[in-house]
Parts: sequence; structure tokens; C-alpha cells
Amino acid sequence: MASLAHQIGGLKNPSLHTSRLSRKVKVMTHNNACKYSSRTLVVAAAAVAITSNAQTRERLKLKEMFLNAYQRCHSHPMDGVPFTLDDFLAAIELYDFSSEIGTKVTGTVFSTDANGALVDITAKSSAYLPVHEACIYDIKHVEEAGIVQGLSEEFVIIGKNEADDSLILSLRSNQYDIAWERCRQLQAEDIAVKGKVIDANKGGIVALVEGLRGFVPFSQISMKSVGKELIDKEILLKFVEVDEEQSKLVLSNSKALVDSQSHLEIGSVVTGSVQSLKPYGAFIDIGGISGLLHVSQISQDLVSDLATVFQPGDVLKVMILSNDRERGRISLSTKKLEPSPGDMIRNPKLVFEKAEEMGQIFRERIAQAEAMARADMLRLQPESRLLCPDPLLSPLALEAPPKGLDFE
Repeated sequence: MASLAHQIGGLKNPSLHTSRLSRKVKVMTHNNACKYSSRTLVVAAAAVAITSNAQTRERLKLKEMFLNAYQRCHSHPMDGVPFTLDDFLAAIELYDFSSEIGTKVTGTVFSTDANGALVDITAKSSAYLPVHEACIYDIKHVEEAGIVQGLSEEFVIIGKNEADDSLILSLRSNQYDIAWERCRQLQAEDIAVKGKVIDANKGGIVALVEGLRGFVPFSQISMKSVGKELIDKEILLKFVEVDEEQSKLVLSNSKALVDSQSHLEIGSVVTGSVQSLKPYGAFIDIGGISGLLHVSQISQDLVSDLATVFQPGDVLKVMILSNDRERGRISLSTKKLEPSPGDMIRNPKLVFEKAEEMGQIFRERIAQAEAMARADMLRLQPESRLLCPDPLLSPLALEAPPKGLDFE
């Protein structure tokens, strides 16, 4: 009965039964967890041991390779090298260059900034090109002279920066050599060029030609203007003297203008304007060229005061008497255009109207005089055989002169 009641009581109190079961399950779970944890730790330890052994073997292998390489470097340093030591030294000599000032080197621009450009010249350090050495002209940035990244050019070493042991380069030095050579060629070929006036002083003006500063004396300037009025203007110039050793470049505006005016032949009549009056005559502007109308060539009558005949700005017609292209000087005349002696003083308007007609008459007279001179020369030719300049007119002129003739 007691056992039956106990069983019945157990049935009536299920919580007691459940707690016991829970404790059993927990104990079993804990035991299993401990078993599984121990097994995991054993596996992890084994894996660590295997990994450690592999790393150790790899380290030993690398150490052995390093030791072998170290020994080979000492015992056989050239093993595996595709060229010999002599080849290496020869290569160094091939790419070696002198860093002395004045040496020309080839380099490639790899960087630019506001002050210049960095240049690779295959040296132990890079070289620098300052902006003021980048061009013969004044520029603000090297790109204005076409110096950009990747440009390969020949430079000149002009100095050394002691702070970082880098070299200082120049392109302007090469450009000066080219400019002087160009000026010599232009002088030899007698070619006129345009130059920009950049300065003026009491002796003349300074013009920029081919990047070089040249001097133009006032005596070689056709425009009778104050030097400062010509600054920043371009004028036509020819070379008078080109001396690179003395850095001397002398130019002429008058010579260039005279040569450019091929129509200014002797005897031709042109229109001009009075520029200025001097005690010895008047300077006349004829198409940008200044010619001198000497006081003795104004009229057949005596001119005592130029101001009574001309005023600056007066327009008149003049005749070309001479054209000295070497000196850049033109001589003019109005006296040859007078219908009657003294007309230039008393009636200058008549001289202006009749200028072409009187000029034609003057040229015809000159042509007649030349024809008469040639005729006289031909008439004397058979007697002397020496006055004819053309051997076709007298074949005997090429023969040796008779003995006894004295040419002195």
C-alpha cells in the first residue's frame, strides 16, 4: 500500500519527476560536451603542430637557399650573369659623359613647373633648366618655348647646384649660336628682315632681330622720328656688321628701304612730303624713305631761306638724282623739274603740275647724251681699238696692244 501510495503521489507531483529527468539530461549533455571539446582541442593541437612543422621546414629551406646564394656571391660572383665585367665597364664608358661647364648633353624633359623644367640626362641625378635659360626670347613659362614633358633636346651644361649636386642646363646658348649663324647668312645674301624696336638712346635705337639685340644708328634710319616714338614698332632692316666675337650687330633701316624701292631709279619722278628743314636742305619722305633735297637742287635761282619755300608737311614732286644703296641715301631735285628758272620759288604749283612732263624731257636729254657718247666712242674705235668695251664690236680689241704704247 505504501509503495502504491508512493507511486500515486509521484504521479500527483510531476514537477519532482521532471526536475530529476532534467538533471539527468544536463549531466549527460555536460559529459558529451566535455567529450566533444576534448576531441576538438586534440584536433586543433594536431593542426597547429602540422602547420608549425611546415613553416619550420619552409624557413629552413629559405635559410639554406640564402646561405647557398651568399656563398656563391663570394666564391662565384659572375655565375648566371649574361655579360662579363668587361662588358659592364664598357657599357658604363658608353653612357658616361663629362659634367664640365660648356659640355653639350642630350636629355629628355620629364617634369615642368613655373620656374623651369627637370631633365633626365642619364646621370646619377636629374638636371634643371631654368625658365630664363629656356629660350633666347623673354618668356614667363617654359611651355611658351615648346618645352613640354617628353621633349628630347640637346642642352648645354652651364653650372652646378651645390645644394643637391644637380646640373644646371641651358637651351639659350645653342639658340644664340644658331641666331648668329642666321644673321651671317642674311648679311651674305643681302636680305632685308623686320626687327622690333625695344629701346632707344641718344645715338640710335635698339632692335630685336633673330632674337639678338642690334643697334641702328640715327644716320641709318629713314624715318625722321624721335627714337622713343619707334619703340614696340617693327621696321625693315638690313645687316651692316655682324661680329659674334665682339657681340656687335649693326643694322640699317635706310639701306633696307632703299633696296625695297626698286622703282626709285635715277630720273624718275615721285611724290613726297617735307619732313624737316635743315640749313643745308630739306628731308623729303617718299613712301617711307627719307631723301635729301639739297638747297642747291631746289631751284635754279638762289634760295636764301628754306622756310620761304617749304614748310613741314608740304606735298611736292621731286626727281631722283642718285640712289646710294650701300649707304642708304637718296638725293633729290626740284630744280630739274622747273619749266623756267625760279619757278620753284615763284610758282611751285606749276612745277607740281608739270613735273612728269619735265621729268620725261630730262630723261630724253640724258638718253640723247648717252647715245652721242656711244657714237663718239664707236667713231674713235678704229683708231685706238681701246675705247670699245664690247669685244663683239671690235674683235681686234682682244689682241695684244702694239709694242711701244704706254698706258700709264
